[in-house]
Amino acid sequence: MGILHTSIRVGGMVVRNRLYRAPVLEGAGSGPDAAEVYARQFVANAWAGVGLIIQGSCCVSEEGRTSPGMSVVASREQAMRLAPMVDDVHHGGAQIVLQLGHGGIFAMEGWHEPYASSRQGPLLAASPVPWFLRPSFAGVPVHVMTTPEVHDLARRFGMVAAWARHAGYDGVQLGSANAKLLDQFLSPFYNRRTDDFGGSLRNRARILEVIRREVSDQAGDDYPCMVKVPCETALPLTRRTTFVEALELARIAEEAGFDAVTPVNVSVFPDTTLSRGGVPNSLWRNRSMKARLRSAAPSRVRRATIMAGSYVGGRRAPFQPVWNRELITAVKRQVTVPVLAVGGIRTAGEVNEILDGGNADMVGIGRPFYAEPDLSARILGGDDGPRLCRNSNLCVPAQMLGMKGTCYNPAVRRAARPPA
Repeated sequence: MGILHTSIRVGGMVVRNRLYRAPVLEGAGSGPDAAEVYARQFVANAWAGVGLIIQGSCCVSEEGRTSPGMSVVASREQAMRLAPMVDDVHHGGAQIVLQLGHGGIFAMEGWHEPYASSRQGPLLAASPVPWFLRPSFAGVPVHVMTTPEVHDLARRFGMVAAWARHAGYDGVQLGSANAKLLDQFLSPFYNRRTDDFGGSLRNRARILEVIRREVSDQAGDDYPCMVKVPCETALPLTRRTTFVEALELARIAEEAGFDAVTPVNVSVFPDTTLSRGGVPNSLWRNRSMKARLRSAAPSRVRRATIMAGSYVGGRRAPFQPVWNRELITAVKRQVTVPVLAVGGIRTAGEVNEILDGGNADMVGIGRPFYAEPDLSARILGGDDGPRLCRNSNLCVPAQMLGMKGTCYNPAVRRAARPPA
């Protein structure tokens, strides 16, 4: 039996094998049917054998989502609505972790017109918006968080973690990458603060340390808390979190008491660099998508900015198998807590190579589960046949616009349809 099939302890959580479903947006929202929407995907994954499911980013406040389909867990009641789904996942033998985050300056209240018009407050920011991005934020109120407000935010993360535990989740993960608010604190591209949360890497990472203490205080010392560790690409001549800094950030996370780290190569912008693959041209070619985008962003300038970001992101970051390999391997040499691999992993061969080579302790797959809910059974069974997912990124516009998480590539959907 290979390493893939062995159990692993992550803090106080024991996972039955080393395969996990990586967090992606499911478009479940926060309505009364949210648990059912998640269950349609996650319960099938659990019964097919996946060890761990990380539920894609849920917002810790009523404002701050990056998509209308992102769930909000801003109250104990909202967390408890998801408890039946969590129970069903456990019945399938898998563990489930809730990823927590906030969009910061890229929250949909800043760009999605129906939500911007009913905005309750300004966008939250680590520092003033960089000057070259300010035209895109014309007329959008932005509030730079004070030091006490940062501590208040950390307490909110701890409170939501406690609610997640009450709902049965096995742990939480901080969504500290992908240009969201926590990443905006970590990144020198955005963070130009002069208080305890700005300046050196150690200071910029202090927000993670403070949140980790709050999770321990409010959810319990034994409640697993995981974190993403970003390494960034940025515009020429601008600052970013470098490869070397990402390694140091992983060490800081371990010292702060995080139970596992997930290293990821990301852009400083919320573009398709994260989900490397094709250009998501459905934004301008698919009639339904075009209509949804026009409703979300009536301004031609804003629509053009969104489409340009989608095009450039797809062109500069085409699909590459195991694209985080170098970063994951280097982080694994730096820390003793479990390292979770993710990014361009598609085959059983790649999964086993990473694990057997000692490059990571768990391996995650994300988007391919949209097309193949039983994918874990095939990976665990050693099936190295072709995957249905074609890495087209056509699921990305749907995620952004609040549609349900599924495969939107017509060719894949035809291939997945059982013969008549």
